[in-house]
This record gives sequence, C-alpha cells and structure tokens, in this order.
Amino acid sequence: MISPPMMPSEPGMPAPLGMQHKTPQAGGVSHCEEAGSATMAEERLPFSVRVVSDEQALEKAVFIRHAAYARHVPDLARTLQQPEAADFADGAVVLLAESHLDGAPLGTMRIQTNRYEPLALEQSLTLPPLLSGRLLAEATRLGVAEGRVGTLVKTVLFKAFFLYCQATRVEWMVVAGRAPVDRQYMRLLFDDVYPELGYVPLRHASNLPHRVMKFEVGTAQARWAQAGHPLFNFIFRTRHPDIQLDAPQAPVVSAAPVVPAWVQQMFAAPKQAPST
Repeated sequence: MISPPMMPSEPGMPAPLGMQHKTPQAGGVSHCEEAGSATMAEERLPFSVRVVSDEQALEKAVFIRHAAYARHVPDLARTLQQPEAADFADGAVVLLAESHLDGAPLGTMRIQTNRYEPLALEQSLTLPPLLSGRLLAEATRLGVAEGRVGTLVKTVLFKAFFLYCQATRVEWMVVAGRAPVDRQYMRLLFDDVYPELGYVPLRHASNLPHRVMKFEVGTAQARWAQAGHPLFNFIFRTRHPDIQLDAPQAPVVSAAPVVPAWVQQMFAAPKQAPST
C-alpha cells in the first residue's frame, strides 16, 4: 500500500484505511482468528509484518526483495532494483517484515487478487474451470533474509497471506514456485493446478519454469487438522499481534528523514586493521 504522494500514473495500490484507491478491506484487525481468540495462545515475534503504506517501507521491501532474488536468480534480480508497477496495482498489497531491534527489513511478499484484473500468472497459462469465476489471490516476489530468521519470516509471511485471504474472502490462494521452493508449498498442502504440466515458464518471472499450485482457503483448517500438520497450532491456535494487516494512512515525510541504522551499517566503510 503506497501513499498518494508517491503514486505513479498507473492505478495506485489501494489502501484499506481512508484512501481513495480500491482494495479489499482486511477489517482493520491483525488477525482473522479473533472469533476464537479467548482460547488462543499469544506469541510475540522478534519482527513485525505489516502492509506497506509509505515510501520508506516500500524501499525496504524492494531492498530485501532484490537481495533475496540476487542470491538465487541474479539475472531476474537485476530487474528488481526498483518498485514494479504491480506494487501499485488495484487489488494488490505488499507485505514487509521488519526487525523490532533496528527496523531492518527481513522479508517481503506481494499479494495480488483478481478482483480488478487477472493474476500475473494468467499471462502464461489459462486457469482451470475449478478456479474460474472464483476470487483468487496470488503471492509473488517472496523474499526473506538468509539463515534461520529467514525460515521463520517465510512461515509468518505465509500466515499473513492466509489471514489476508480469510479477511478479504479470497477463495483460493495461488502460488508459483521454482524448484526446490515448490516443495515448501507442498508441505503447506498446496497442490498442483495442472499436475500434468509440471513446470511452466512464467512471463512475469523472466520465463523461468515454475510449478503453479493452489490452496483452498475455506477448507484449510479442516485439512491441516486431518493431516496433523506440524504448523497447525502456529497458524490456527496462536495469536501473533505482530502481524498487522491494516494499512494506516502514511505519515507526512519530513524534509530531512533519518537514515535507518540498518542502512548506515550496510554502507559503512569497513574498519581498518590497527597498524603494527
């Protein structure tokens, strides 16, 4: 969600709160589990996940997006050094995970629904009748920090994606994963949109082959319970107040913004060894 002053000429990314662009409302709450929150555990995370609503947050999302893609698909990463038009599209939001310690970006994901226009992957294949006429949401541009924290961030971003789809009445979540990322989606109980096709080159991903997979939102809790999924309690029985899916009005940008600590550290000159 980007504030009006930084909108390009194409349709702006809509904001749930108080802005003029169209977007599905997430209800102004951090979770969709609120109906059963009285019996749920609560867990704090070392980072927050929020909807991008200002220029600085978008810069952080683009930074971690580019850094993550540069590790695995450097050719594609070279095209991701700036915000994309899809970041501003109606029916799309960008999520950002930020460290509580220093505000450093730890992960990002873009969610696009087909409420106003076809999904990005529909540039490359026709969806089957099962998904025709349904409200869908596609997760794209997933990128997280390296190491163990990245694994946790990725899991929390999936939960945020799922909660967003619940809140906005999305019926099916759709993803496209390269090998071996597709196996992570399999473990989350996504299945193939076209099992017989295997990996499909996707135009919006530099024609790299991806496995296109789907996940039904309405049956998720029952399916995960039946499977005894190890993340069931994390997704369905734990409140995470650090996941905030409402998008506040962007603050006014000051004339002399403070440079975040994570930026200063990244571009600081290396320390010289003491002379002997």
